[in-house]
Amino acid sequence: MTNTINSAEFRANNLKTTLVLGGIAVVLAILPWVLGHFFESGNSWLRAVDFALLYIMLALGLNIVVGYAGLLDLGYIAFYAVGAYTFALLNSPHLQAVIPEWLFQPNFFVMMLIAAAVAGIFGVLLGSPTLKLRGDYLAIVTLGFGEIIRIFMNNLDRPINITNGPQGINNIPAVQFAGYDLGRPIEFFGLSFEKIHLYYYLILAMCFLIIFVSKRLQRSRIGRAWVAIREDEIAANAMGINTRNVKLLAFAMGASFGGVAGALFASFQGFVSPESFTLMESIMVLAMVVLGGMGNIPGVILGAVIVSITPEILRDVINPLQQALVGRKVVDPENLRMLIFGLAMIVIMLVRPAGLWPSKQRRAELAPKTKTISQQEKDSLQDAERNHD
Repeated sequence: MTNTINSAEFRANNLKTTLVLGGIAVVLAILPWVLGHFFESGNSWLRAVDFALLYIMLALGLNIVVGYAGLLDLGYIAFYAVGAYTFALLNSPHLQAVIPEWLFQPNFFVMMLIAAAVAGIFGVLLGSPTLKLRGDYLAIVTLGFGEIIRIFMNNLDRPINITNGPQGINNIPAVQFAGYDLGRPIEFFGLSFEKIHLYYYLILAMCFLIIFVSKRLQRSRIGRAWVAIREDEIAANAMGINTRNVKLLAFAMGASFGGVAGALFASFQGFVSPESFTLMESIMVLAMVVLGGMGNIPGVILGAVIVSITPEILRDVINPLQQALVGRKVVDPENLRMLIFGLAMIVIMLVRPAGLWPSKQRRAELAPKTKTISQQEKDSLQDAERNHD
């Protein structure tokens, strides 16, 4: 009888999940047309959605390092830059004369693997000297790494011009996929898909792939090892986890997600320069992870959407509102955005320290259900031994 009830509940839950996912899939599939129908600047909003999807990929990559493994990384945007420049150098005419013909403008999937691998190698390079660092010290080193990468790209235009310095690299071609050039309009079933539509579906597909990989990693032995290190590295080491390799793997996996996002960014923009990879971008991605809920994939996605879309909403609301009220622009929406994000982070830390959508485990850790559990977590080892006796 119990088995029959459990089986019925399982089927009902499966049906409910399938319906929810199906609904989300339909909404995402028609989103470009909905935006174009309801907004005059539909393409501008779709472009904002494209960037929101890129930020989701970045936030999920940082979530591996910060959320799962508990390693504070303030230079994560460097991997985004590495992926973007890798794509630019291998696809633009800038270094065409010196790049082997077989390596120039590789297949899309090969290009994504190269961007992920190169960024992953940089992740290991960052992780190797920081294995024994935690907290503030790790944050300072990673912050320095992010700035070093940006400064290198700013100055690698002499004596040999590799990155073209502050001027950046332009003429980056769009992705060629299944024989189609995504930089040109394509017609399917009587509908015309512009570049911005095509990139929306491409980035969305890659975003789903990264969500899938993140989900599988979270439930794997590696994912549990990352969480064990986050909770207590000494105990994890005592339980037989090779903390050095597992931490390096966290840096490499997180960096590879950033590399893929960077490659898509370069092809979408057609231009890359060091100005796109400042420290503020690293802070914004970290804010997405913290605001949404560290370690929880839906929470991180929510945080990325809120932080990336809010400036667009402010731009469309604040300027017309100021014009209507005082006849001129008093406050720059960009400055207001930073003020709002700062206040939001303070409120979140005070009211919901686990984030807007934390995982069940994280919520239970920060808000124990009983006073006994809360007291046990506050007790020192000596107190715990005394109470146990």
